Amino acid sequence: MGDYGGYFLLGVFLVAAAVLFTVPVLLIVNGFITIKKEGRSLSHLLSLFLGIFVGAGEIAVVYTVLKIGGFGDFRFLDSVLFFIGMSIFYICFVILAFVAYVIFIQIMPHRMRFDYIIIHGAGLINGNRISKLFAARIDKAIEVYNKCNVKPVIIPSGGKGDDELISEADAMRQYLIEHGIPNEKILPETSSTTTMENLSFSKDLILSRTHIEPDIKRGIPLIRRSGSGPRVALVSSNYHIYRCLSYASEIGMECVGIGAKVAPYYWVGAVIREFAAVFRGKKHMLILLLGYLLLILIPSLLLLFN
Repeated sequence: MGDYGGYFLLGVFLVAAAVLFTVPVLLIVNGFITIKKEGRSLSHLLSLFLGIFVGAGEIAVVYTVLKIGGFGDFRFLDSVLFFIGMSIFYICFVILAFVAYVIFIQIMPHRMRFDYIIIHGAGLINGNRISKLFAARIDKAIEVYNKCNVKPVIIPSGGKGDDELISEADAMRQYLIEHGIPNEKILPETSSTTTMENLSFSKDLILSRTHIEPDIKRGIPLIRRSGSGPRVALVSSNYHIYRCLSYASEIGMECVGIGAKVAPYYWVGAVIREFAAVFRGKKHMLILLLGYLLLILIPSLLLLFN
């Protein structure tokens, strides 16, 4: 059974590899769809590039496993290819784990009892028009607002970019009023230019209207969901929520993240961009490098020099 067992395991591996190879194929197809629908730009090419990157890594791993299994001489170059392939596998695994968590925080149920709803801004078309992606965020905030028995204050958050005629917050305010939200329930934040500023400046607005003394930790005023503190929801595109919640935690604001749906073809590239943005942070980068050291680098070096 020895030889047959080895061939059986090899067959299982090749079948699994063929199934996994559908991932880079789907990424490449998605990349072409995105380019066709959205035009050529670096961000729209991310899915295509990732598909090629993953496909090359999978081919390298399959090739070296076949060599290890006795189908050809296993040489130093094969060890290098195996190391490169496993490195790519590791990055893809971390991305998939990130995607799983992004999806998980979207399906968590929430009680619709909020005092404030923060809407994260997005770029305007031709300087003053709301894009479909942007409108989806505002529509989701309106949906949450309508589900609350006691109507919260909506904070549209976003400043005016160099290529914009009005601030993103003012564009959102107009949209909200046109869709039935009373003007007195809208508190625009018109100065922010980044996700962190969206949250920080919106937090300052909330604290300026709060009649309770906020908790203090490390010199940072905290806004807590529990007790008598204001209950805050933040609304953005679903792929963006993880980073929003991470930043909110950094500035001491406990809140609930609610994501608006995004077109599937666009979502893939957007998640890749979010992954890159999140893992540029020191904490996430340290975790990424530590996992790579323990799971990939050290075992690959042992194989390389044995």
